[in-house]
Amino acid sequence: MTTIRFGIVGFDLDGTLLDTSGDLGAAVNHALALAGREPVPPAAVSGLIGGGAKSMLERALALTGGADGIDQDALFAQLLAYYEANIAVHTALYPGAEAMLDALAERGIKLAVVTNKREAMARKLFDTLGLTERFACIIGAGRYPLKPAPDTLHAMVAELGGGAAAFVGDTTYDTRAARAAGLPSVAVSFGFCDAAPGELGADVVIGHFDELVPTLARL
Repeated sequence: MTTIRFGIVGFDLDGTLLDTSGDLGAAVNHALALAGREPVPPAAVSGLIGGGAKSMLERALALTGGADGIDQDALFAQLLAYYEANIAVHTALYPGAEAMLDALAERGIKLAVVTNKREAMARKLFDTLGLTERFACIIGAGRYPLKPAPDTLHAMVAELGGGAAAFVGDTTYDTRAARAAGLPSVAVSFGFCDAAPGELGADVVIGHFDELVPTLARL
């Protein structure tokens, strides 16, 4: 069995472990329809994601005509309500993720999720998909400053008893947070990358979760 020196491996959620673009896109377009705007096409949704749902809505409004005259707080509440009611219609693990999580767990590695999604939403999503028990720690928005601040990653390590940790994500929010926390990072090229994968600032980029275990063994 491949040896990995990390006792903790943390993951971002949206665009890293789970492809949430279908359900996030539906929630954004629901909010845009309430504002009298045209929907964002599916191909453009991934470019809106990163930094939390409020940032996603702000980008969607900017893309469809700006925010003048819009009650963003009320519209954001409508977006969240719709998303919570339809949180796992299209969402699923990325290919290879289940086997990868199994392989890490078999090695006794503690698994964590650190996301800018609201923690209650993240927990509901994992509960709905039957994934919650796989993770020793789930940290979302509401307790600490959001990534790219390092606070959530420091909290992850502390909650899991300390030791060597690595973080896996798909955006510069993730890689910058990892760097600020002093953790090595892996970027997935198939996620909602906000820059070219090679320019995200990760120590390593992978194109499939089949590559993660050997990559962590080399770090």
